[in-house]
Amino acid sequence: MDAALELKQIHKIFEAGTVNENHVLKGIDFTVQKGDFITVIGGNGAGKSTFLNSIAGSFPVDEGTILLDGQDITHTPAYERAAHISRVFQDAKMGTATRLTIEENLAVAWNRGKKRRFAWGIKEAQRKVFKEELEKLDLGLEDRLKMEVGLLSGGQRQALTLLMATLVDPKLLLLDEHTAALDPKTSQMVLDLTDRIVQEKQLTTLMITHNMEHAIQYGNRLIMMNNGQIVVDVSGDEKQQLTVPDLLALFKQNSGNAVMEDALLLS
Repeated sequence: MDAALELKQIHKIFEAGTVNENHVLKGIDFTVQKGDFITVIGGNGAGKSTFLNSIAGSFPVDEGTILLDGQDITHTPAYERAAHISRVFQDAKMGTATRLTIEENLAVAWNRGKKRRFAWGIKEAQRKVFKEELEKLDLGLEDRLKMEVGLLSGGQRQALTLLMATLVDPKLLLLDEHTAALDPKTSQMVLDLTDRIVQEKQLTTLMITHNMEHAIQYGNRLIMMNNGQIVVDVSGDEKQQLTVPDLLALFKQNSGNAVMEDALLLS
């Protein structure tokens, strides 16, 4: 299989050389194959968000190399990476423009990575695609194209954000605890929608979750982080047969530390 993403000896240090120095990522070596759906779990301070931020280019890494589809993007700024890397945040407001309509938000997503050119409005062919894609969400949004996104519920807005992130197939989809701010029922709806879109489009995906059961249930591979390193990496049949106690035992075996289940579920 071809590698979609390669991280080689990635280090990230915040406030280096000061009394507040924090070495968050410590020599991460990590390869993602095309089509992998990887769940990422770990306690508070394990380095999960810094891990995704490094891939997205939110800040430069201090050491190491990042390859996307074989191309070195280590020093590529985030706005250029965004043409190929889509991201959905915990806060749905970060993925949509509140005062724009649903169709205007989708038009922005449609043109991601394309050269800007002058054009009048949204073409009917585009609007037809938007309606068809919105119908798949089964939320009735296909009949509300002219509605401002700020009027949507949290779940509707996060579902729209997910659709926007995948409207034009990205090389890599990053999901940063994208259901953590939702109530349990809405969270399950968005997770099921996520799984369906990822599987149908065979998108290469990294999904941070704070829930070990979700980490086990979704995706074909699971990694667990601790103290800036990947301490558990399971896939295939081994992952499918995992239970939460199995995962905790693996963590203890590989990290040398025991962890309380609640510390992971609530962090």
